[in-house]
Amino acid sequence: MLMCSKLHSLGGSLFKQALKPQPCCQRYQKLFTSSGVSFSRLNAARQHLSQHKKLFPGLVSQFVRQSTTAAGNASVEIPLRAQKIVGGWLLTCAGMCVGAVILGGVTRLTESGLSMVDWKLLKDMTLPGSEEAWIEEFERYKEYPEYKYVAKEREMTLTDFKFIYFMEWAHRMWGRGVGLVFAIPAVYFWKKGWLNKGMKPRVAVFAALIGFQGFLGWYMVKSGLKEQPQATDVPRVSQYRLASHLGSALLLYTLFLWNGLSHVLKPVQIPEFKQLARVRGLSHGLMSIVFVTALSGAFVAGLDAGLTYNTWPKMADKWIPDDLLAISPKWKNIFENATTVQFNHRYLAESTIVLISGFWFMCRKYPLPPRARLAVNCLLGMAFLQGTLGVLTLLYYVPTPLAATHQSGSVALLSLATWLAHELKRLPK
Repeated sequence: MLMCSKLHSLGGSLFKQALKPQPCCQRYQKLFTSSGVSFSRLNAARQHLSQHKKLFPGLVSQFVRQSTTAAGNASVEIPLRAQKIVGGWLLTCAGMCVGAVILGGVTRLTESGLSMVDWKLLKDMTLPGSEEAWIEEFERYKEYPEYKYVAKEREMTLTDFKFIYFMEWAHRMWGRGVGLVFAIPAVYFWKKGWLNKGMKPRVAVFAALIGFQGFLGWYMVKSGLKEQPQATDVPRVSQYRLASHLGSALLLYTLFLWNGLSHVLKPVQIPEFKQLARVRGLSHGLMSIVFVTALSGAFVAGLDAGLTYNTWPKMADKWIPDDLLAISPKWKNIFENATTVQFNHRYLAESTIVLISGFWFMCRKYPLPPRARLAVNCLLGMAFLQGTLGVLTLLYYVPTPLAATHQSGSVALLSLATWLAHELKRLPK
């Protein structure tokens, strides 16, 4: 309706200037004195004007240019209901990413990630359908380093293998589910015109990240299927590839969450105060350090660094352990020395809690809207809860339920940091 009124006003003003003296244009004058203006009639008027280029120099180009601008401005006005539906879809995709991260963490903790020794798009979608098929998969698994290492310590039965195989299969199927939940509505919304000009390139980025995430998953698994340098080495995936896999998942989740919130939450204007720009910048800084701390946890998981020093707050009665820089060159300790990796994760986590606490204390004196105030309070509470979960996971030698809860807590903390930064974002004028 708004678009039609703009075209009606535009056409009326231009036709009054030039077409009134022409008898052949009377029916087009009537077009713009009526209430029903459509694109088909507009195009007919354009063609008619083209026949009178000599009579009205410059009028055709002016009409085409102004009518195109009016239609373009009107096309970005997506109905509120459609925006809410798109927002719900984006938040659903974010929730699917959370499920993938949690399930991936449990798969890692149960040492199930290397049970499927190949990657096939269609064949992987079904479990082995008979006992003979299970035995065949088990025999293939026995050819790889993980089984050889486990067999030295204990006997693995077919039942044991079925469990770890199912865990990895469920993780892979969930990842493909993320792709389907994203892709099918994305195509529909794109065709319906429910994605504005700014969202379309973002949707393309989301699609690329989902595909890249699938590639990283298999690229990570391949690193754990190689023979180890020494027979006593524990077969495990590369901590670099594991961190890349988790990092891309968290990035995708954060982007889905941010854009979903932009669609479903009504923007709230923050009262101007002197330190507002600083508060906004610090909120993004907190979101970044939470992300980096979670990423450092991937190196802890990849090296089983949570089992090196199971004391807190000191590490074996020392604040700085003796083997902190045991590897040469020194920079490799940051990523390949289990002691250094745990040390970094500990102090990153503690620093994150201190910074969030300082931010919360600073915000007490500023006039934040209720929703932003709630986000700050929730972020502080979750930071202390996540720190507590981390310490308990360490002291109890990384039990699977507690460690999985700790990993889920990192996603919750990142979610609250993202929500806070979103609440404090600058609104367009």
